[in-house]
Amino acid sequence: MNLKNFDVKKTGLFAAGVLFGTAGIKLLSSKDAKKFYTNCTAAVLRAKDCVMKTVTTIQENAEDIYAEAQLINSEREAAEEVYEDDSEEVTEE
Repeated sequence: MNLKNFDVKKTGLFAAGVLFGTAGIKLLSSKDAKKFYTNCTAAVLRAKDCVMKTVTTIQENAEDIYAEAQLINSEREAAEEVYEDDSEEVTEE
C-alpha cells in the first residue's frame, strides 16, 4: 500500500461513520425506540380515523347537495314547461 495515497482524514471519517452507524442501529432497535415507534404509529392511526370520518361527512354532505340540486333543477324544468304551455295557449288564441 502506498502511504502517499493513504488519507487519514478520509479513513477517520469512514471509521466514525461505521461507529455511528453501529450505534444508530443499536439505538433504533432499543426498547425505547420501539415504544416511540409504536406511539407514533398509534398517533398516525388515530389521525387516519379522524381524516376518514371527516371525508365520510364531506361525502355525505356532497351527496345531499347533489340530490337537492337535482330536485331544484327538476322543479325548475317543470315550472318552465308549465310557463311554455301557458304562453303557447295565449299565442294560439
